[in-house]
Amino acid sequence: MVVKILQGYFIFATCIMLIYAIRHFLFTCNRLFYRQRVSYRDIYDSDLPRVTVMIPMHNEEAVLHNVLDSLLNCDYDMDKLQIIAINDHSDDRTPEILEEYHSKYPVIQPLHRTEEGERGKPVGLNDALKIATGEVIVVFDADYRPSKNLIKKLASAFMDPKVGAVMGRVIPINDRKNILTALLGLERTGGYQVDQQARYNLNLVPQYGGTVGGFRKSIMLATGGFDTKVLAEDTELTYRIYCKGWSVVYDNSAECYEESPETWDVRGKQIRRWARGHNEVLFTYFFRFLGSPNINFLQKIDGTLLLLVYAVPFILMLSLADCMILYFLGEMNLFAGWWIILFMGIYNTWGNFAPYYEIGAGAFLDGMTTEIFALPHLCFSFFFYMWYITLGFFDAIIDKVTHRNVKWAKTVRFNKEK
Repeated sequence: MVVKILQGYFIFATCIMLIYAIRHFLFTCNRLFYRQRVSYRDIYDSDLPRVTVMIPMHNEEAVLHNVLDSLLNCDYDMDKLQIIAINDHSDDRTPEILEEYHSKYPVIQPLHRTEEGERGKPVGLNDALKIATGEVIVVFDADYRPSKNLIKKLASAFMDPKVGAVMGRVIPINDRKNILTALLGLERTGGYQVDQQARYNLNLVPQYGGTVGGFRKSIMLATGGFDTKVLAEDTELTYRIYCKGWSVVYDNSAECYEESPETWDVRGKQIRRWARGHNEVLFTYFFRFLGSPNINFLQKIDGTLLLLVYAVPFILMLSLADCMILYFLGEMNLFAGWWIILFMGIYNTWGNFAPYYEIGAGAFLDGMTTEIFALPHLCFSFFFYMWYITLGFFDAIIDKVTHRNVKWAKTVRFNKEK
């Protein structure tokens, strides 16, 4: 009986891998060979809404000038723009620098959160919503550098009354720093240039990503603001919007530039936090999303696979243990045992977190030359991700069982420019 259960689990894990592989292959074909949906900016050119830009900050003195200077140089009508820089208990020069910007540029409005109480991005965004004057809220992380026309492109999408949120494209600026940043650059091009665009083309579930995106203020106010108990406030908002009958759109031409983590330790902590928050949303929205009458069948399939994406590494890690047990029980010979471990690493490169054909297609479309040589390393980074994402999965389970308060952890910045 034990052997049958173990063999059954192995078949289950293999099916999961096949499902994701087919999904990514179909997305790649759609992106390369089928008609692409255009940006709303190509349709609407006037009567744009008032926009409030929110930038959560905690000890961001090294990078905040990049995002603020970029926003001051944007081509959006400044009379329709409000920039709220959220100083969340910073103990460096962030407050002073923000006040200096405010004295020169009144459009920049600092919000200093210094009183005791909850901290973190969702709480800061909720406080900023109270003073926001825009119909549309656009959020950037402090280390991001928006392109000149980005806000106009994002705001244009809200001329469609069915749109609840819009997501732009994130592009790393330090992808040639080392092998890690090169891999992250490849992951970004596959995730945005191909995966997000294909889901938008197919009217599935493109994801609002928490930065370089916008949403309607009215939706947040009507639904109680951001859930401060969830780390992945962006994923939670995506599923909240779809369950309420709105849609999320993706604009591949709305580009913003980011600083990728430059050390494996920082990346591991980041991906663990993402996995923890994403799985918290999985536990909350799995049945709610499937049961919503506002979502069609194909969207439910795609949205469910998206919800499960940070649970799959845990499933695959169990399958590795499953293979080992089968081997020691004499149900799998040595060659097959080692072969299946290698197979899972290589195949997951194709099927789940680093879909090889999506990344290859994205690199082709973006004209990447040097970065493409890092592709073989994706096979090995899978095991790194599997470990940290599994830790995040267990974090989410403990959060659910114990109802403990979650603490939002800022990613370390590497840009030392002043």
